[in-house]
Order: sequence, then structure tokens, then C-alpha cells
Amino acid sequence: MSGEKNLKVALLGCGTVGAQVARILLEDANELASRSGAGLQLIGIAVRNLDSKRDVDLPKELFTTDALALIEQADVVIELLGGLDPAGQYIAAALDKGASVITGNKALIALKGAELNQAAAGSGAQLRYEAAVAGAIPILRPIADSLAGDHITKVMGIVNGTTNFILDAMDTTGAAFDDVLAEAQALGYAEADPTADVGGHDAAAKAAILASLAFHTTISSEQVSTEGITEVTAEDVAAAAEAGYVIKLLAIAEQGDAGISVRVYPALIRRSHPLATVHGAFNAVFVEAENAGDLMFYGAGAGGNATASAVMGDVVAVARQIAAGAPLPNGSVHQSPRMLDFDAITTRYWIGLSVKDQSGVLAAIATVFGEHGVSIQSMSQQGDAHSGAQLRILTHQGTESALASTVEALKALDAVHSVLSVMRVEGN
Repeated sequence: MSGEKNLKVALLGCGTVGAQVARILLEDANELASRSGAGLQLIGIAVRNLDSKRDVDLPKELFTTDALALIEQADVVIELLGGLDPAGQYIAAALDKGASVITGNKALIALKGAELNQAAAGSGAQLRYEAAVAGAIPILRPIADSLAGDHITKVMGIVNGTTNFILDAMDTTGAAFDDVLAEAQALGYAEADPTADVGGHDAAAKAAILASLAFHTTISSEQVSTEGITEVTAEDVAAAAEAGYVIKLLAIAEQGDAGISVRVYPALIRRSHPLATVHGAFNAVFVEAENAGDLMFYGAGAGGNATASAVMGDVVAVARQIAAGAPLPNGSVHQSPRMLDFDAITTRYWIGLSVKDQSGVLAAIATVFGEHGVSIQSMSQQGDAHSGAQLRILTHQGTESALASTVEALKALDAVHSVLSVMRVEGN
């Protein structure tokens, strides 16, 4: 394309995703230039170890260990190192010099997104991070751009493929959590240390990013109430299935008159709900907006090619804006977040109890619920000649504080051997 602007691109990191991004930049250079209106020249790849094995055969002369020197030459910087440092330092350096940045670093964006967006706005650069949430699924740009004229009230999704793989396998095979986790690690779905995934922290970072964009504010991962899936048992999954539910780790962001709530926890959803059909390591995000209604975005949530697709979408978008000479504003923060106290959120509980198998037990339990202003929607019982009976109780809507205090009172009840599990119920 004659007269096109030529943009120098620096790539930081050449792992699974970075290698695919480099391959696309080199193999599809002409097509990318045609789509973006600017040539995209990969000028170098900064890595920690020059001798590491790569997934893609790339020209050796592109590699360097001097990331800052590479950044100084670049118009566009793609950061795929992950972690807070030195990635945060490199992104700040790039934005300060006016280079636009594309990153998939969810932890950094969730913690310091507002600060980095401000730096980008100050230098006229772009900061984009579609790859930070849900892999190949285009979700951040639709929220920030396509739905900019609407009022989003709720975002609810499955945004961690590892936990969805584990819970889905437990549901379909009846296996225990530890067994499925070991399988996920063997298949490469879970890390050797899976804490960030199974503890809900990865999903919490993504929930913070989604909430910040959806509600035009700034929310950090530290403000997200977070529970993981390590306490979910095979018995929980089987009992949920018998009742017509499936258990998923959900990231939920809601905005109402009282404020904003952002939370991550395992929850029951009906098998008729669209999110219940998300299997394996796939992701899906359900968006509720006043005018657009209900929208669902579904696809591969991880993997080199899938995530590289999201990165390259941002690269082309940034290149188009630079070529046009009119970069879009960074972020759309209109207000400070008015966070709703977690105890004030309204939800439903699904409670598993081991109780004495004798008369008067159900009446005593019902009394506890009534004293705390919580209504029982349904109750199922399974007898056990040796240890008593097991109850599964589904409540109507109530505040988190009322429901939690009900559970504490049940623990103290003489008729209750133990509280087996407590989970929330989401969706209609």
C-alpha cells in the first residue's frame, strides 16, 4: 500500500502466546497492513533467556534481552511477559514515551489499570488489553465500544478455563476434585501450582476489568469478594445435578441504585441457563443491558492461537487509529466506584446439612430460617441409617448477611451434625 505509515512493533515475551503473535506479524504482514492502513514491522523480541526453546521457528536476530532499548525504538509495544514486574515498568516506560501498548496482563491491569490508562491519556498513546479477559472472545471492545451508548446492569461469566474444565468433568464423570485437578494438570489446563485458578484469583482479576469497563469506573482486583472451588465436593455436584443445577465458578459484576458489587464464587445455575452449556476449558460471558437486553459471548478462553487472536485484534485497532491520526480516548471513567458492601448483596443459598434422623428436626430447622427472615424455597432429604439424614435446602432471595447468619445459627443447632456445604444460586 503506497504511502502507508510504517509502525515499529516491539514484542516483550515469546512464550506460547508471544510466539504465535510473532508468527502472525511476520507471516501476515501484507494482510495486516491492508487491514490497518499501516505497515507493522516487528523490530525485536525481548526475552529473559535467548536460548529457551520456542514454539515457533523465528529469526534469531530479532531476539534481545534489552527490553528498554527495544521499547525506545518502538511505536507499538506488545507486552506478553505477565506478572507485575518488570512488565509494569516496561508498559509505563512505553506509554511515557508515547508508544501504544497492547497487553494480556490481567493481573497488572486489574491492579493498576487506572494508573496506566492515565499515563496513556497523558502521552496520547493507546492502552488495550482485550487478551486479558476470556482469550479469543471479543468481550472488552464490545463492552467499551459497541455498548457505550447503553446502560449495562450486570455481567456474569465463566472466565477461567481451568476451573470450568474441573467442574465440568466432576459433573459429567462424578469424579472428585483432586482427581480431576490432577487430570487437568496432566493435560496442561492447570499449572503445577493451580492456586490462582482454583482459588478464584485469576477470575477476580478479570471480574475487576469487566466491571471497570462496564460501569465506567475503576475497580481493582482487591475490591472483588473471592471464593475458589477447592471446597466443592463430588457429593455437592451430584446433589446439584439431581436438583437440575450445575455448579460453575462465576465472575459477577452488578450495578444498581445502591452501588456496585463484584464477586467471584462457585454457584449453582439451572441447566437451562446458557452458561450451563459451557463445557471443558471454554469461557462465556453473559451481559445484561437496559436496551440491548441479554447478550452472551462464548469461545476459547485460553491457548496460544486463541489469545494471539485477541492480541492481534488490538494491534490492528491501534494501528488503524494511529494511521488515521485520531486515537481514541483511553478509558471512560466517569465516577468513583460506590461499592456495595458484600453483606448487602441479594442472593439465594443452597445449603447441605447432616442432621439427626428423628422427629422435630425439620421444624427446628425451619424455625431457625424464620427467625432470621429467610424463606425456604425447597428442601430434599436423603436418609442414612448410620449417620442420620442429609438435607439440601434451597432458599428464596435474601441478603448475604441474613443468609450467613442463618447458616451460623444452624451450626449451633443440636439437631444438626454439620453443615456440609454452602453455595449461592445465580440466574433465574
